[in-house]
Amino acid sequence: MGTGAEDGGHAEDGGPADAGDHPSDGDLADAAVIRTRALTKRFRGGHVAVNGLDLTVPEGSVFGFLGPNGSGKTTTIRMLMGLIEPTSGTARVLGQPMPRAVRTVLPQVGALIEGPALYGHLSGRDNLLRYDAADPTADPRTRRARVGAALERVGLSAAAGKRARAYSLGMKQRLGLAAALLQPRRLLVLDEPTNGLDPQGMREIRSLVRELASDGTTVFLSSHLLDEIEQVCTHAAVMARGRLLVQGAVAELAARARGRLVVTTPDTAEAARVLKEQGVGDVVVEERGDRVTGEPPEREPAELNAALVAAGVRVRAFGVREASLEDAFVALTGEGFDVAG
Repeated sequence: MGTGAEDGGHAEDGGPADAGDHPSDGDLADAAVIRTRALTKRFRGGHVAVNGLDLTVPEGSVFGFLGPNGSGKTTTIRMLMGLIEPTSGTARVLGQPMPRAVRTVLPQVGALIEGPALYGHLSGRDNLLRYDAADPTADPRTRRARVGAALERVGLSAAAGKRARAYSLGMKQRLGLAAALLQPRRLLVLDEPTNGLDPQGMREIRSLVRELASDGTTVFLSSHLLDEIEQVCTHAAVMARGRLLVQGAVAELAARARGRLVVTTPDTAEAARVLKEQGVGDVVVEERGDRVTGEPPEREPAELNAALVAAGVRVRAFGVREASLEDAFVALTGEGFDVAG
């Protein structure tokens, strides 16, 4: 896994605050696979990449860690994995303090962070053999069988003999994921796992994540793609500018927003005018050209439909679309989500 900083800068001089040397009885009984309290990372020059993060990842969840590029997601993951030390605050992974318990925790964790570190002159198969040989818990007698199974699981069996330098970005992502799957893991940490994949590859990775979760693995998945989180995750947390905005079950987060009024009509300009006059906020004519959306006002939707018809708008469909995670983000921040990073 990579070790480059997402947010730039160099670590501030001086040691971190106490990372939790003595777990309390409450912590030992806690089913959270990841728990942070006031976790903070400040880089030299005063840039605060992660600011007072309180995060709780339930055991058995597929947990989406969501935020625009540069929001602090990768810096947080690097602290959780013991790659960098926090400036202050605490982090516990699998009930153990990090980074102090890194040697105990990491053998139980599969991770793909900031893209895989590969030997370009070696084949995909030989890269995985090297990864596995570096794991002191791995049984060398079953190494080749496990490498073969991991390659098949991510769809790289046919390209296993090709040198890694000839792999596309999406193939490298798959190979990194295969490395994380060489051994059964209690926790799988994936940083932007669908980066570089085509739509079919993205669907396959999402299916694999669901399969792993059904087998009992907790999956912690960071992404800047709202629809990716919404399709595969049971729980999510939203980061922005180094701070946690909200966390909880995905369905509950989406339910906090009011959804969108959707009108399908060939008369989009006139429909937008009428809706604004009727108090509908954030009226948008969508790119497909025959649909107008907006924030529904506090009134009976049938009245809006009647107003449209009275104005001569040809209404082909009218309703309120269920709130999405994107709607919830906009409601929380008052701004759109920068899916392009």
